Amino acid sequence: MNELPQQLANGLILGAMYGLIAIGYTMVYGIVQLINFAHGEIFMVGGFGALTVSLWLPDGFSLLAAIPLMIIGGIICSVAVGTAAERFAYRPLRGAPRLAPLITAIGLSILLQQAVWKWYPEAKKDRSFPQFSGDPVHVFGADIQRGDFFLIIAAPACMLILGWYVNKTRSGRGMQATAQDPDTAKLMGINTDRIIVMAFAIGAAFAAIAAVGYGLHNGQVGFKMGFIMGLKAFTAAVLGGIGNIYGAMLGGIVLGVAEALATGYMGDVPGMEQFGGGAWKDVWAFALLILVLLLRPQGLLGERVADRA
Repeated sequence: MNELPQQLANGLILGAMYGLIAIGYTMVYGIVQLINFAHGEIFMVGGFGALTVSLWLPDGFSLLAAIPLMIIGGIICSVAVGTAAERFAYRPLRGAPRLAPLITAIGLSILLQQAVWKWYPEAKKDRSFPQFSGDPVHVFGADIQRGDFFLIIAAPACMLILGWYVNKTRSGRGMQATAQDPDTAKLMGINTDRIIVMAFAIGAAFAAIAAVGYGLHNGQVGFKMGFIMGLKAFTAAVLGGIGNIYGAMLGGIVLGVAEALATGYMGDVPGMEQFGGGAWKDVWAFALLILVLLLRPQGLLGERVADRA
């Protein structure tokens, strides 16, 4: 029990990262009913964009001052890739059978991963990411690395800003209208193509912010990091209710905490010793997803972004 605050803190940090990425899945699905399986690689591209900015900065440049620049660099790269994917890969298939854009998304995911592996300098191995110096900060019985405060602050801030944007702005109401009925929204004068591009751009921007948090948390980025993180974030989106922006963040938090607790405590349960440790954390994450879907198929908070936003 002495480790419980630390495990909860680990889970919250991991869940915040999952939630930020999951919002991208849920934004796109809520509006165009598309599961963008390339979103994990868009997250990865954002991480390398942020890393590139940090490498361009002069030696001795303050990391605290560098983080906003890294976020901007990551967002530019992720949004460029995300909007290009929507325009050239998904928009031509908008009226096609649902299997076609799904296969396209998987192919695009592989293409982006291999492109970074091929053309980014030394991307064949994990690249070191800037880290804050200093000892961890002791908070409520848990030791939190200084870089992890970025995720703790960024995740709720991004979710609240997005909630305000969707509820209070004209473009946000356009998103809700497009999510409810795109044909009627178009007849009412809403540029649905623009709304869809905005959804891809917002999701990509949040993925880039999560990628900066990933780098600060793990101390490195790699061309393979998007696959498992994208899969976990998709799990979080389904867990919370695919298409629900608040559900995406809740699903991420639940998934992260469940992983941390299972990793820390499952090996202490009599007869379950072999199922503890980090090697089994992915198994317990997907076991939780199956359990929730069996008991509540629509997810924890429901399915549609327009219902909750």
